[in-house]
Amino acid sequence: MKNQSRRRFINSMVGSGVGLGALPLMSFVPKGKAQKNTGDKLPVINEVDICVLGGSCTGVFAAVRASRLGARVAIVEKQNSFGGMATNAFVNIWHSLFNTEFNKQIIAGLTLEVMDRLSGRDAVINTSNSPSRAFTFNSQELKIELDELVLESGIKPYLHTLFSEPYIDKNGKLAGVVVDNKSGRGIIKAGYFIDATGDGDLCERLGLETYSVNLLQPPTTCAHYEGWDSKEFTAIFREHHKEFGIPEGFVWGATLPPSQIEMVAGTRVFNVNCAVADDLTKAEMEGRRQVRAVMDMMRKYSPDKKLNLVGLPSHIGVRETRHVKCLYQVTDEDALYGKKFDDAIANGSYRLDVHHQEKPGLTFYYLDGTEVYSRSDFQPSEKKRWREETETNPTFYQVPLRSLIPPVYDNLMIAGRMLDASMIAFSGIRVMVNMNQLGEAAGVASYLALHQNKSVRSVHPSDVRNELSKGGSVVI
Repeated sequence: MKNQSRRRFINSMVGSGVGLGALPLMSFVPKGKAQKNTGDKLPVINEVDICVLGGSCTGVFAAVRASRLGARVAIVEKQNSFGGMATNAFVNIWHSLFNTEFNKQIIAGLTLEVMDRLSGRDAVINTSNSPSRAFTFNSQELKIELDELVLESGIKPYLHTLFSEPYIDKNGKLAGVVVDNKSGRGIIKAGYFIDATGDGDLCERLGLETYSVNLLQPPTTCAHYEGWDSKEFTAIFREHHKEFGIPEGFVWGATLPPSQIEMVAGTRVFNVNCAVADDLTKAEMEGRRQVRAVMDMMRKYSPDKKLNLVGLPSHIGVRETRHVKCLYQVTDEDALYGKKFDDAIANGSYRLDVHHQEKPGLTFYYLDGTEVYSRSDFQPSEKKRWREETETNPTFYQVPLRSLIPPVYDNLMIAGRMLDASMIAFSGIRVMVNMNQLGEAAGVASYLALHQNKSVRSVHPSDVRNELSKGGSVVI
């Protein structure tokens, strides 16, 4: 794309207060060195090569990649199962592994491997050539599949285990993490660490620089329903949602194969930052209130239909909290124009979708230059262009390795939605098929740093890309 066109795009975004113009709307939190802690008085629970904090699919895939290469790996998860948003938050959709034209595969690796494993249990529905979904899976089956993947990979799992604080040795090196579980408090020591907590908890408590956009994309509480009728819901919601205090937004759902249970994502909690304890509590309770309000609304205005609530997630679906300042920030322009990186470790084609705080619904930014504001099923979408039409369009975007590496601590990487990315770029990169790739890259890079006895910043990106390719990832 010519520079003149890019300048026009930037100017239009600044003028509208959206997109690149929103980049200054960030709160940077510079921090100092992590303070000394009381870890010297605690028992050492385990000593491993690599410790992964956070057991989402991102964290599990990081651990699996490193372990398969030969590292001794531990993974710490605060809940009772692995999978994060895909399991504990009920979000049972993974997006396309192909580019926007569906003529080139751009994602494989552990994402494809796990879906293949679930297919053998009739726990996945495949959808071809859809920008909205590629895999609809049974999130409860995925929990068990991830258990098996972790154990067969030789990883030491710690469930119901809460990360408390970093352990810094007398030389100022990150040497361990303090954790709490049913056996008490202790230290897991490691040579290298991957922060896959989603909120960047390890980085934050180490005192690394973090930032948040002023209008964080609001979280959603999903729910499992029996007897759900989306058309009936839409008609009733149109007339009566205000009566029950249900925010207008964007409602979507997915069947839980092979059952008739429907996962519905229709709630929206505004003005919360789920990296803050009080806000997270508020969000969880308000999300559940909205789920019950949906039930009350349907019972009142559709009494003949039998709608049952059969499941609530153990964690609200968080879209965004803090980001960690790394060696490179993926900009909105990088994603929208499909910039290619020499150190690319992930590819994505999911449309960039910004969930709004200041108004209902969300805005989709497509790589072909189309922009769509979608408010709800009963409101017409507003379509325009964020850039002028061109003969050719990018068909995918990339994430560079540098956006996962903080500038301090030689033995630390991040993997997940706390990556260094600006608002619109993040809104596409954040989906799980992309986060999965970040986990795999962090696991490989950490192993290579261990194997080569160097800092993660010194590992050559080509080595990471080659190892990812050998492990089944698509590297472009």
